[in-house]
Amino acid sequence: MIEPCMRFNPNCATKPQLPAGVADYDSSIKNPISYNGPFFKSDIPWPEPVASWTAGESVTVKFQPGGAAHGGGHCQFAISYDNGKTSAIVHKVMEHCFFNGPSTSNEAEVLSYTFKLPADVPAASNAQFIWVWTNAIGNRELYTGIADITIANSGGSKSYTGQATIFPNHEGYDTIPEFGGDYTTGLSLYDNAPNVTISSSGYTADSSSKQKPTTSKSSEPSSSDSEFETSPSPKASVSFVVHNAVKVTSSSESETPSSTAPSVKPTSNQGADGECEPGTLQCNDDGSGFSICTWGKWSDEFTCAQGTVCKSSDAGSVY
Repeated sequence: MIEPCMRFNPNCATKPQLPAGVADYDSSIKNPISYNGPFFKSDIPWPEPVASWTAGESVTVKFQPGGAAHGGGHCQFAISYDNGKTSAIVHKVMEHCFFNGPSTSNEAEVLSYTFKLPADVPAASNAQFIWVWTNAIGNRELYTGIADITIANSGGSKSYTGQATIFPNHEGYDTIPEFGGDYTTGLSLYDNAPNVTISSSGYTADSSSKQKPTTSKSSEPSSSDSEFETSPSPKASVSFVVHNAVKVTSSSESETPSSTAPSVKPTSNQGADGECEPGTLQCNDDGSGFSICTWGKWSDEFTCAQGTVCKSSDAGSVY
């Protein structure tokens, strides 16, 4: 996805500078995500939004030519306000995503989709736009993208309710088999996805509407043999991209943090508005998670992977 530019995509015509601690753009951006890794390749946002959208108006999403289109499949487009933890569908292209109809081609026919953003999507200065694609042909894979956007809404809507995004072919979700010419394959999973209510303050629906598989999960699919070699995504959130600023260490490698350990929010990282300097990070009090400064505001807390802790250094960074 090149418009809006998904996080750290090197192929976008225009893109922000990399945030502090991210060493380089993602050269594996076209690869599917790992079966048992994070849903998105990065939890760290761009330091500034890549698109400004308005509720009720048309928006356009574009994809780079030259990727393996795998005969199409099912695409979901969604909005999130909590960094992708919870998202609600705003548009879907089922059966023939990237094509005008049934195809066995690996070369996409359609690389742009224009649709109207729902009028009741709440305004936010740090929302996320999400794309999720399940391929029709080939090994059972899942492709995702997340882009940082702003949303304006003059109507004052406080929440939006839509179907929850689902992640077929990923651990904890059903695997949709290869279509074999039947493009209705897997549609029931999307049709039966629960509704979820989201707002600019995050996820607001009750537990019955949380994202979850509609039936029991299947066994892990085989590794990819697509045009793009699959590269595993680590389970530890963000540590795989924040090479210099964050290192999530194994609890066996470091002391267990005490419950009274101070959070890392050094005064040198405070912005002029008293909030924070974009790109800086801080541990929470017990070392179980951390926050990232985005657009002058501290993000919601990210939880460290099981068996790891966040610790502060004398210099005020975290590792």
